[in-house]
Amino acid sequence: MTRTYLVTGAASGIGKSTAELLRSGGHRVIGADLAGTDISADLSTAEGRATLVEKATELSGGVLDGVLAVAGLSAGIPVTAAVNYYGAIGTLDGLRPLLAASSAPRAVAVASMASLQSHDETLVDLLLDGTEEDALARATVLAESPATAHQIYSSSKRALARWLRRNAATPKWAGASIPLNAIAPGVVLTPMTAELVATPEGRARLNEQVPMPLNGPFGPEVAAELLVWLAGEQNSHLCGQVIFVDGGYEVTVRGDSTW
Repeated sequence: MTRTYLVTGAASGIGKSTAELLRSGGHRVIGADLAGTDISADLSTAEGRATLVEKATELSGGVLDGVLAVAGLSAGIPVTAAVNYYGAIGTLDGLRPLLAASSAPRAVAVASMASLQSHDETLVDLLLDGTEEDALARATVLAESPATAHQIYSSSKRALARWLRRNAATPKWAGASIPLNAIAPGVVLTPMTAELVATPEGRARLNEQVPMPLNGPFGPEVAAELLVWLAGEQNSHLCGQVIFVDGGYEVTVRGDSTW
């Protein structure tokens, strides 16, 4: 059966690979990104999120079978927190009414293995329970120092994972028969990471920081395969799961701690 999906971040990286994979399966995809796709919207702003919802409603005819919140940034700047957290949640919550009109709705976000790394708990708390203004002010403080700027990315992904865990089993998601889950990729070989793996020395440093014993870093198509499954009809009962597709990083650093 042909389904209609909306994919953010569809112009490059994991989002582009996901959109292409869905289309190759005969599905209709509405892509969203800053430019180069069906919907041009800046998800770092409230106006951009509103544009996404408005245009998605128009283009989909009011029904989406799947929403994949893939768009994200990794730079140590405040806009990274805005896109990774508020952009993702604005996408998921904003398009939930369109999912509710589907007979088999699915929602998926992209977190990160970085959610397990050094982060700023103040920023995480502000993202989850504070105002956007206060959260971005905290991110601005972190961005001022090279020692803490990287924590903007990890904190935004950690907050997104926590938000998903808090909300997936609630009446508006599970209670409405909408599975809500996420993937947490390891190092993905995209233009964003090209500089990190460009030299043997860079690859060695990266392997120390992010050990991935099972086959190492991978292309965006690997993450896309999992996203497509999670957004498909066959995924009927996964609820609130953050699935690490990371070559073994999570199990290496956490061991059996989840048990």
